[in-house]
Amino acid sequence: MTTTHRATDTLTRDALAVLQPTFAGTTEAPAWLLRQLENGMTGVGLFGRNVQSTAQLAALTAQLRAANPEVLVATDEEAGDVTRLELIGGSSFPGNLALGAADDLDLTREVATAIGHRLTEAGVTVNWAPSADINTDPGNPVIGVRSFGQDPDLVARHTVAFVEGLQSTGVAACVKHFPGHGNTSVDSHLALPRIDIDLDTLHSRELVPFKAAVAAGTRCVMSAHILLPVLDPDRPGTLSPSVLTGLLRAPEAEGGLGFDGVIYSDAIEMKAIEAVHGLARGCALAVAAGADAICVGGTPSDEDEVLTLRDAIIQAVRDGDLSEERLHDAAERVRALGRWTATARTAATATPGAPARDIGLAAARRALRVTRQPGAAPYTPPARPPYVASFHPVANIAVGHHTPWGVATELERLLPGTRSAEHTADRAGAVGPAGLAARILAEAGEQPVVAVVRDAHRHPWMADTVTALLAARPDTVVVEMGVPASSPTGALHIATHGAARVCGRAAAEIIAGVPAGEDRDQ
Repeated sequence: MTTTHRATDTLTRDALAVLQPTFAGTTEAPAWLLRQLENGMTGVGLFGRNVQSTAQLAALTAQLRAANPEVLVATDEEAGDVTRLELIGGSSFPGNLALGAADDLDLTREVATAIGHRLTEAGVTVNWAPSADINTDPGNPVIGVRSFGQDPDLVARHTVAFVEGLQSTGVAACVKHFPGHGNTSVDSHLALPRIDIDLDTLHSRELVPFKAAVAAGTRCVMSAHILLPVLDPDRPGTLSPSVLTGLLRAPEAEGGLGFDGVIYSDAIEMKAIEAVHGLARGCALAVAAGADAICVGGTPSDEDEVLTLRDAIIQAVRDGDLSEERLHDAAERVRALGRWTATARTAATATPGAPARDIGLAAARRALRVTRQPGAAPYTPPARPPYVASFHPVANIAVGHHTPWGVATELERLLPGTRSAEHTADRAGAVGPAGLAARILAEAGEQPVVAVVRDAHRHPWMADTVTALLAARPDTVVVEMGVPASSPTGALHIATHGAARVCGRAAAEIIAGVPAGEDRDQ
């Protein structure tokens, strides 16, 4: 039950200002949300459930701005595997790993600029992107292709290019997940990851992209729910003054990054926080640690929850667990960002960018790595439409299970008559990899086989099934749409470095033998 507070009270408005909730799957702003924006709340997060089209989203964000002209409207349009604007059809842009594979800074900047223009058109003012994590653990279940790569310098330069391109359109970048979520095999949506590294490694590896992004002027940084005992043995980064204030905020002369923008928390309801501290306590602890904007993320909020969290923050001030000065500083930082985005949006709208060419597909083509086995005959496109066997891993929570991926749809467009089926770990567990391979071959009949995997190195059932397929049908084409950590196999092996729709299109062109740029719509 919530406490009654006057909306004109400074403490109450400050407590509301730091909360950035999401809302249920409606495509119009609910009345309670507009009411709280008028009462002092400064921001809203949007997910795919709130998006049907650019026009609909623009109308929704216009409602939000009518309630608060400086509202922060945020989403995580990373592109690639993580897309909110194109949840249903798949992204028109490849993700970070593909851009890192192409390693063309102008290309990364151009892709980010194109994403920024789309966000501006829809009225979104903050993008929780890019991920600046270094994917040092190939078993990482939550970062993977969301990272630009494994090399700190490569990740740093592409992070900067992305920030520059995005912010040139008036959309604030939010570099994540500080101080780095790449070196973990645990998903913080589900539990608390622990990273045991020393300070020298932290500064020479994990922090390199964040230092570069801060120097490049990123407006926001998002914290990670990870435990780094070398910085704080008890609290994860989002709740740790040592991480947020003592490292991210501290001047460079004192060993910090000297960041003066807005610190967003990662979604506070993730199990790494909520299961240990509870939602309300987690919000208060995050602000006390140095966070300015609390993302109440993937789980939709309602008015009762927002007011409960507001009251918990107020009570933390009254109990002495959170200083009123720290809360006011956080609220003022968030309001200042709102003013910047309002001004930047006006400027971007007045001077729209030039119509973008199909930069997303061009980038996806540049990211492909095609390998033919030594001594194998040159690859020739199939004489008949293929059978596509897609191997589906358990959905990454950040990606979700709604966004389509693979090459079957694009191959069907290029080679009518293509057939496809999806296969899971459960099916492989029931009949074994050899049994699953036999079923696939029986279903394929005389059609050529294309096996599509995603992070096969993390899923032995995928790798073993593909091995069985190749033993029976050496002409099988293998497409890896995750991190290509396994050795290439197949008559033709295509690494796309991501599962965005355009990555599937680029791979399908190779399989079908269609020159890049040629269209075969029937």
